[in-house]
Amino acid sequence: MPATSAIEIDRLTCAYDGPPVLEQISLSIEPGAFVGFVGPSGAGKTTLLRALLGSAPRLGGTIRIFGEELQAGRVPSVGYVPQLETVDWNFPVTVQEVVAMGLAKEGRLFGLPWLSNKERQRIQHLLDRLGIGQLIGRHIRELSGGQQQRVFLARALVRQPRLLLLDEPTSGVDIKTRHDVLHLLADLNHDGTTIVLTTHDLNSVAAHLPEVVCLNRRVVAYGTPRNVFTPAVLEATYGAEMLVMEQDGLTVISDRLGALRDIADQHSHPEGADHQH
Repeated sequence: MPATSAIEIDRLTCAYDGPPVLEQISLSIEPGAFVGFVGPSGAGKTTLLRALLGSAPRLGGTIRIFGEELQAGRVPSVGYVPQLETVDWNFPVTVQEVVAMGLAKEGRLFGLPWLSNKERQRIQHLLDRLGIGQLIGRHIRELSGGQQQRVFLARALVRQPRLLLLDEPTSGVDIKTRHDVLHLLADLNHDGTTIVLTTHDLNSVAAHLPEVVCLNRRVVAYGTPRNVFTPAVLEATYGAEMLVMEQDGLTVISDRLGALRDIADQHSHPEGADHQH
């Protein structure tokens, strides 16, 4: 086991102007891990990512990133990809300018004139690797959802972070794009980047991610999808019964258990049948 965890969280509690959103969170994630945070809306998934970026209000607890304690305004070796829904697509920027934001330093004006040739080459190489090199001069609003996701992934990767955080990276894209993004993240992880993402898509997690954290203000369970995605753990996480099945070696999850029971009851007790004994 590595001597230093990529992420070490000890008794973290976060709150805004009300009761705690996260309460007594303790979690250790090893370097090279590929982990998904899942849980219902309001469970604290995005807040936990913000805490790892030093931007969520902490009531208590500590966070260490690769052994270095997290201080406000100073995040070591971390890249971040926000939810696409939070981005203003009318802002007049090109793909190259968005990625260059990841290289901007304090005191630099926004724009491209300050980019060195080496930095321009790094941006082009990264966009080529992500399959969108030909779009470098395009306006960001002209791109598809999957292309936009790759641009913001490039912005996060351009500084070569050791840890990559993504908030709902597969939200709002079609099924093919969702699988493409997850395969791309798996390739980055294979190259050594530690990846943590939030998602509502349990079946994509089960199919693509090696590890999962079930979260609902507290850590309910942490482990492989096969070990964590059980009816008991999912009910404790979501407060509702879920159906867990194995299909061709994959774990398949459905929240339609109640509907399936209704259908079964209808078949067992058809209308008009004589149920007297």
